[in-house]
Amino acid sequence: MNILLTPDTTVLELAEYYPETETVFDRYRKRIGVCICCECLFCSVKEVARRYELDLDELMARLSNAIESATGED
Repeated sequence: MNILLTPDTTVLELAEYYPETETVFDRYRKRIGVCICCECLFCSVKEVARRYELDLDELMARLSNAIESATGED
C-alpha cells in the first residue's frame, strides 16, 4: 500500500511507506543539526517546514523526487 504525499503527511508515514525519504531528511539534518526522524516523527511535513524554517515547496519536491526515483512513478 502506498500513500499520497501531501503537506499533511507525517514523517512516520513517509518512513514507513517510503523509507527512501529518510535520505532527504538526513540531508536536512546535516543542514539544520537536528534529526527530523528522531525529533518530528509524528509531525506533518508542513509542521517540519514551519518548525525549522524550511521552504515547504522545496521539501515536498525533494521528498517527491525520492519517492519517484525509488518507485519509478511519475
